[in-house]
Amino acid sequence: MAVRAVRGAVQLERDEAGHMEERVGALLTAVLERNGLTTDDLISIWFTATPDLHSDFPAAAARKLGILDVPLICAQELDVEGALPRVVRILAHIESDRPRAGIAHVYLGAAAALRKDIAQ
Repeated sequence: MAVRAVRGAVQLERDEAGHMEERVGALLTAVLERNGLTTDDLISIWFTATPDLHSDFPAAAARKLGILDVPLICAQELDVEGALPRVVRILAHIESDRPRAGIAHVYLGAAAALRKDIAQ
């Protein structure tokens, strides 16, 4: 079993805790489903949020999905002029037998524009 990394992102329509929980939850669910993972396959997840998001911690959505015994951390994304606003990104470390090229990175909605080269 190898350690792999999965990337993903989602753009929120507004900065509200319930909306963040919904959209980040959808992102995490898609990452798990598209890669054939369960929560037992997760090693850790890094979350970043653009500086315009203040309503909640993105990791709170993971806890509400039942991801309870996985280390999670949140950080603020760089404040780059012209960057896509209201974006939550993830970097999940997983255990998987898939080759690196077989990992499905997930960019939902407008966030797909961030990484057209790897978004699936």
